[in-house]
Amino acid sequence: MADMKSSDIRAMSPDQMDDAVLNLKKERFNLRFQRATGQLENTTRLREARRDIARIKTIAAQKRDGKSK
Repeated sequence: MADMKSSDIRAMSPDQMDDAVLNLKKERFNLRFQRATGQLENTTRLREARRDIARIKTIAAQKRDGKSK
């Protein structure tokens, strides 16, 4: 999953957001293992995955609180 845009995330249903977070967490776990074993080539993907998770969680909280833009 490449860098996600806020507009794409806002179009997701809550279930899709949950699935995306789960997939990103799995990807992040695998990336951390690759980094630890010296196999990680694209180190920026770790940062992107972490930020995508935060972005999805933030938008999900905004939707839940009724602050949708």
